[in-house]
Amino acid sequence: MAAGQQTHVKSAGGSGSAANASPALEWFWDRLRDVRHPHFLDCGPALQSTVQVLCQRGAKLYVADLISPSQDGAPSFWDRSKKTPVFLPDLFLQQLPDIAPGSLSGVLCWHLFDLLPREALPAVVGRLFGYLAPGGALFCLLREPYLASGAETAWWLTSPTALASSAENKKPFPYPALTNREMERLVPTGVVKTFLTRSGRREVLATK
Repeated sequence: MAAGQQTHVKSAGGSGSAANASPALEWFWDRLRDVRHPHFLDCGPALQSTVQVLCQRGAKLYVADLISPSQDGAPSFWDRSKKTPVFLPDLFLQQLPDIAPGSLSGVLCWHLFDLLPREALPAVVGRLFGYLAPGGALFCLLREPYLASGAETAWWLTSPTALASSAENKKPFPYPALTNREMERLVPTGVVKTFLTRSGRREVLATK
């Protein structure tokens, strides 16, 4: 496992959902079946279950927790010196480790794109998508508009093709739900596949 800074691996214990099969991850790992040592970036906290699953698959894992500051409103990454606060994506992206462009098989984005302001998404998605090798993918969860709360829910892998989450919380999502068309516009050179679930979330793969 590699990271830009020393990484503390957290247990994914506590009450939460049962593991559920992920159709998006099933499709994605089928594409990676011949890749012996895939390289991944996890954009959330380093949860023990996810680390174990990927290491058992022979993956090299980078971890850069972009989720936790986003759940807190990322106060350190806003310029509030003017009348209208401005999010600073370049400063936000400095949290990422040194990753060569075109080197990753996958990026686990979780709900990151639901937690950031719209104006920050082109820079953030563009940076993450640029890390991907041909055939790689951004894996993200996008909430449906009717799912108003759950911004602090944590997610992790229980197997390469199954997910679990912490108990739903009542913290509202800070921004309107991202549409499928908006997601497609964020990766104009990629292919976006959307998988519907019963949880009020879409599983999305933006593939290179």
